Amino acid sequence: MLNTFMVYVENKPGVLTRVASLFRRRAFNIDSLTVGRTEKPEVSRMTITVDADRDQARRIEANLYKLVNVLLVENITNQPAIIRDLAMIRVAATHEARSHVLELANVFRARVVDVAPESLTLEITGAEDKIDGLLELLRPYGVLEMVRTGIVAMRRGSKPGEAVSARESTALDAADDGVSYSV
Repeated sequence: MLNTFMVYVENKPGVLTRVASLFRRRAFNIDSLTVGRTEKPEVSRMTITVDADRDQARRIEANLYKLVNVLLVENITNQPAIIRDLAMIRVAATHEARSHVLELANVFRARVVDVAPESLTLEITGAEDKIDGLLELLRPYGVLEMVRTGIVAMRRGSKPGEAVSARESTALDAADDGVSYSV
């Protein structure tokens, strides 16, 4: 089962290497990994998806907390969340096929971001299934190149701090002090 982890870390050099090394040492394959800054410049957020059963997911979470620069780990697999992936797809589009490709792009709400004499580049954002569906329909035309960002996820709710407990809030605030705390 794919598990989705949101991992808040200090925005410092080497943190990504330590997190990736943890998965390598434990022989888990990361299915998707995205990293970016948060509303606090000193904190970055990783969204990591990994194929693991419930016990393995608990061990992953516990091991992530052992890393020095990790502030907060949440497994949001079974929580209401918004999950998105972004892909850019360059597809062969001769004059005859161009209108069909544009129709498919319209149906899937993809945007055309580049037009060349023999190809179109589409940008699509959505659930992984939506992107996979568009890809399958574009394959007969000839997918020349594709790149995907990996998933980003956010818990549903009206306020970002709504589901954050006191312990989690303290860990995130610790990043403001310039001191690293881990469990």
